[in-house]
Amino acid sequence: MMASKKFRVAIAGAGMVTRYHISAWAKLAQVEVAAICARHLKNAQDRATEFSIPKAYDNAAAMLDAEKPDVLDIATPPDVHAEQVKLAAERGVNVLCQKPMTPNLTESEQLVAEVGDSIRFMVHENWRFRPQYRQVGQWIAQGKVGHIREFRLTTRSSGLVTKTANGRLFALERQPFFANLKRFIINELLIHHLDTIRFLVGSMIVVASNTSHICQEVMGEDMAQIILKAESGVYGTVSGNFCAAGFPLLPTDRLELIGEKASIIFDKNELNLIGDTEQKISYDLNEVYQTSYNNAITHFIKSLESGEPFETDRLDNLETLRLVSDAYRLAGR
Repeated sequence: MMASKKFRVAIAGAGMVTRYHISAWAKLAQVEVAAICARHLKNAQDRATEFSIPKAYDNAAAMLDAEKPDVLDIATPPDVHAEQVKLAAERGVNVLCQKPMTPNLTESEQLVAEVGDSIRFMVHENWRFRPQYRQVGQWIAQGKVGHIREFRLTTRSSGLVTKTANGRLFALERQPFFANLKRFIINELLIHHLDTIRFLVGSMIVVASNTSHICQEVMGEDMAQIILKAESGVYGTVSGNFCAAGFPLLPTDRLELIGEKASIIFDKNELNLIGDTEQKISYDLNEVYQTSYNNAITHFIKSLESGEPFETDRLDNLETLRLVSDAYRLAGR
């Protein structure tokens, strides 16, 4: 047990998402964010100033050697994840790595094999840590739903059809790197939903998949439908669309779980258990977004302290990546 230990955390990356990472780390008394690095030093310095982080670097190896952290939080583009995980592993530094682990399944399998058990290694799959999905998991575990007979998890956004005052598509102004992703909506967004439905329903396989490319300002697919079969035999779907006119700018989810005893619907900001016993819970979606980071990072630190397995460790995450890979293969991409 290391309950009294103060964990020194170094952060690789200074993009938009790191604001949520750093805010989550700041809530933990046993954590000190010691340094941050980015490819462009000014970006690291700006984020360091914003959050009072002591040191800024433009080189991950130099940061690790100088700061000797306990944890490297990797929030950089996927094409450098493997390199940075290896840098940490060589120095005995535990890793929390943003999804996807690497750009494809093969590279991820190679990375997992190379790193082995030399460090603790968790993938930051925070969607399943959203409060509404934790509540769904509790209802299922409590037997309120019974055997699940059907599932459907969808996400929709108008971010690639709605322009901002600057004349740019909202999704590309918020996250410009979307434009150049050859693998887009499945690898960047639906990876979360595939992981979440695995968390709720159990192991599964992809039986069919199709994708579309609507917005010409992005390289990759921006709409996808994936049909899955769970180990229990039940079928369901995960789907997404970034060009959904009339929907909110940020992706919004709808979950339907149809059970033998009761069913669960999450839509907009309301979670409903429907059947003989009914419950309704409303959520502030802005709070939910940050809370998912808080919950994932708290789980990471508590698991380091206790020695318990990570819920989304590198081996578990390979199962999600296999669904992603099969979805692309079956869609002919």
